[in-house]
Amino acid sequence: MTAARTPAAAYADYLDHLAEADESGAIGVALDLLDAGVPAERVLLDLVAPAQEDVGERWARNEWSVAQEHAATHVSERVVAALAGRTRAAPTRGRIVVACIDGEWHALPPRLVAEVLRLRGWRVTFLGASVPAAHLVSYLHRHDAHAVALACAVPVRLPQAHRMVEACRRADVPVLVGGRGFGADGRWADRLGMLWAPDAPAAADLVADARALSRVPPARLDHLADDEYAALVARRAELVDGALADLRERVPATRAYDRARLDATVSDLGHILDFLAAALYVDDGSLFTEFVRWLVTVLTSRGVPAAALAATLEHYGGVLREFPRAAGFLDRGRALLASAAEPVGR
Repeated sequence: MTAARTPAAAYADYLDHLAEADESGAIGVALDLLDAGVPAERVLLDLVAPAQEDVGERWARNEWSVAQEHAATHVSERVVAALAGRTRAAPTRGRIVVACIDGEWHALPPRLVAEVLRLRGWRVTFLGASVPAAHLVSYLHRHDAHAVALACAVPVRLPQAHRMVEACRRADVPVLVGGRGFGADGRWADRLGMLWAPDAPAAADLVADARALSRVPPARLDHLADDEYAALVARRAELVDGALADLRERVPATRAYDRARLDATVSDLGHILDFLAAALYVDDGSLFTEFVRWLVTVLTSRGVPAAALAATLEHYGGVLREFPRAAGFLDRGRALLASAAEPVGR
């Protein structure tokens, strides 16, 4: 069989290897492309990156288990390492530190950014997943860095991202951010006063432009003066306990949940609050409704009725009625669920 000569032609084969956790096969596909003359950057961005997005979507649709998703991610990480081993690039530019926001565990996307920067001649230090802000700043004090690139895949980490960016700036190091956690168009990075890059090539262009990199856009956070965000975070445990009790009353089937399903339910109740808090932090209800749309897909694919989610949003809305912004965001989430439940033609 002739090896595929483009990432698009090799994609289905590569995804099959991920599905089988076939490290050798996946590496072979990637290296065959390299041998066929495809630049390593294109293999990373046109094969590995979209396949990883597909892996996440298959988990969300309950087509793959968590174990399958983790195995596939590990294989892709090994593929990136194999490509790096075959494309050694002598650094001719300064140091770029790449890291995940504290609490962010999706390390493969920033690893791809780090590799693209390395291929373009930068001396790259990749610190990996969930780097505490104090440890990052300590590292920056010991090592001269041209810039820091921070990744965030989940919007609930936006408050931590804001604190980390400010800490890096106080260390006098320019910062850029990337990842889905900042919104598909970077809207939440803009709200927090951050430089945002939509993808690895854009990040590489940005760090190479000293004038653009030195620009510090203003943050727009006057809405935090109402203290809704801080109060919600402080009451999180109490609110989760109350929502679980309410859910057991409204949806009797939940009373028979085993320990694993009960733990998952408690986790979901907490995630709802975490995304609501993030929406309050950036004052954008679309952050919360996008999460509700995603969560209902995940839950219904696992046999949890959308009515259970609607009941929880109604409960939280009642308890948080003295928080006008939070209550408004919850109302928008409930409206989204109601519109999705309407029969076609109505």
